[in-house]
Amino acid sequence: MAMSFELNAEPRSDTGKGASRRLRHSGKVPAIMYGGNKEPESLTLSHNEVIRNLEQEAFYSHILTIRVGGAETRAILRDMQRHPSKAIIMHMDLQRVSENEKLKTHVPLHFLGEEDAVGVKAGGIVAHELSEVAVECLPKHLPEYIEVDISALDIGDSIHLSGLQVPEGVTLTELARGEGHDQSVVSVNAKRVEEEIEEEAPAAEGEAAAEGEEEGKDTGGES
Repeated sequence: MAMSFELNAEPRSDTGKGASRRLRHSGKVPAIMYGGNKEPESLTLSHNEVIRNLEQEAFYSHILTIRVGGAETRAILRDMQRHPSKAIIMHMDLQRVSENEKLKTHVPLHFLGEEDAVGVKAGGIVAHELSEVAVECLPKHLPEYIEVDISALDIGDSIHLSGLQVPEGVTLTELARGEGHDQSVVSVNAKRVEEEIEEEAPAAEGEAAAEGEEEGKDTGGES
């Protein structure tokens, strides 16, 4: 079942750092909604409502319904500022979307078959180069996520942007830039020699210490 997200907002006229600080102290999140050939609109959101929605990964790439009074506006989350050390949302940027205008946003990647990957079973390790990709599409084509099946990857294999299966109507903006932008998304690599040495080092150090103790005992016995 397709997920939907709704945020109840109130218009605000009091702006500036002091006003935003007061809003946050009262459990509110200052926000702005722009785009759609309309003037930017300053809004206030409920911090608790925002936090509940942020628990869902899909919230970040979904088209949201923003309710202001009796009006509903479709928008996407364009930017969000978090407090550096507290679980507080400082500010949110929302961009209006139009059904007939393409939007640019980011969509998360869901990796499948990691434990069953051929290379992993052979002792390799998975390296994720990307966790999300930039896309361009009409709102109706916006995917919640893009799946990446890596079960067939052997050691030394990788999947690039050009190897992703994207829904119809969706363009990967990095690929659209032309040659030289086909980034690696995920790969299976051989276990590094350094890691094997680090695993063996504690055992070797323990053996060396034990040998040293034995030598000390022998020396003490001769004096």
